[in-house]
Parts: sequence; structure tokens; C-alpha cells
Amino acid sequence: MSDDHPKGLTPQEAHRLLQEHPQAVLVDIRSTMEFLFVGHPKGAVHIPWIDEPDWVVNPHFITEIRKLLLGGVANEPDHPGAPVILICRSGKRSLEAGRALIKDGVTSVFHIDEGFEGDLDEHHHRGSTGGWRFRGLPWEQC
Repeated sequence: MSDDHPKGLTPQEAHRLLQEHPQAVLVDIRSTMEFLFVGHPKGAVHIPWIDEPDWVVNPHFITEIRKLLLGGVANEPDHPGAPVILICRSGKRSLEAGRALIKDGVTSVFHIDEGFEGDLDEHHHRGSTGGWRFRGLPWEQC
């Protein structure tokens, strides 16, 4: 991992970080449809990275994350601010979104490397080899 990449966490490590640091925020960056209908971690804040109907990167993503972090206070090396933990479907979008946050100066950025549903299995199904839900962590569905 380099300084321009968010630190990868397993779902269990992310859950533990959230328990040990109440100021940490879990941000589900999937589309609105995924968040609502596939399910999401309990307590996650929804700020999509890419969303319908246009499927382009959310131009307000970083601003929305900064608003979530104490009204947009800039992170400093000696005061890194609340940990931001990003989750998507399988860990790919959260890595990209995390890099954008780090590039913008947010310093305490993590991403869940298995995502919510994990990678595809040999039958091209998700949810059977990894992910937040597969690991039995708290989640809900609308």
C-alpha cells in the first residue's frame, strides 16, 4: 500500500474499528439501488460515488464526506480527524473513492477490501465467498 491508497480492512477489522472508535464513520458508496435493495451495513451513511441515472462520479462526493467530518474541517497530519471507512460491493469502487479523498487531503481513509457482497464465485454469484454480509456482520435491508 502506498500513501495515496486507503488502507484496506477486512469486514471484521472494519467492524472492530467502528466499535473501538465511535467517531469513525462507515460510508456506503454504492448506488442508491444497491444501498436500498441489496442491503447495507447497519449504521452506514449513504453517499454514492457513482449513481443512477447518469452513472458518473458524484461531483459532490468529497464535499459530502467533508460535511460528514465535522462540518468540513480539514484533516492535518497531527490531527487526522475521524476515520472514514468506505464500503462498496466488492472493494473496487471504495479503493478509487478513497484515493480521491486522500488526494484531496483527507488522511484517515480506509476501505473494506471485500466490500458488502464480496467477489464473484465460480458460478458468478456474489455473497458466497466474502463481504460484510457473508461474514455475519450487522446489516439491514429496506
